[in-house]
Amino acid sequence: MKNHIKEKNRQKKIIKKDAIIFVIFMIFTIILLSIFPDKKKAVTDISWKFFIEMILILPAIMILMGLFSVFIHRETVVKYLGKAGGIKAIFLGILMGALPTGPLYVAFPIASALIKKGAKISSIIAFLSAWACIKIPQEMVELQFLGAKFMITRLVLTIGFVIIMGVSIEKLIEWSDKNKQKQGGKEDENI
Repeated sequence: MKNHIKEKNRQKKIIKKDAIIFVIFMIFTIILLSIFPDKKKAVTDISWKFFIEMILILPAIMILMGLFSVFIHRETVVKYLGKAGGIKAIFLGILMGALPTGPLYVAFPIASALIKKGAKISSIIAFLSAWACIKIPQEMVELQFLGAKFMITRLVLTIGFVIIMGVSIEKLIEWSDKNKQKQGGKEDENI
């Protein structure tokens, strides 16, 4: 029961924070549009197109997330994308991110679900980075227009930096969590 109440309070705080950010963003937008009124049409057109795109894509994402939650078990995610997966988990994250096409914002709910099911941070960073900059169709176009040498060099460097970035961010988060736990322990001692 306590966990349920804590979760509700946490969700309320998140919603409140999101609402505040939205209001600040809207105020900022209104100020900018009043300074640059000639940009109003472009801003509203682009915003409308993005809104329509989101409305068309979000239901499919929600269905996909529901299917993912039901059919992909936590043990499977932990085994292949968690700590037990080792370096293979990072390469699997890269492969998972390189295969689908679509806008990057589609990958964030998937990444969130993977984290909740036990995927390690470096795998998620690899997944998101690959979704953003390593796509199989993109590689084929790159090969055709820029040549094999360019494509392979960029791909190898991108994968290398994605791995370095994923491991670095994971270590940084682990270090931050350890410091929070140490500070929490000191506060408990002072009470």
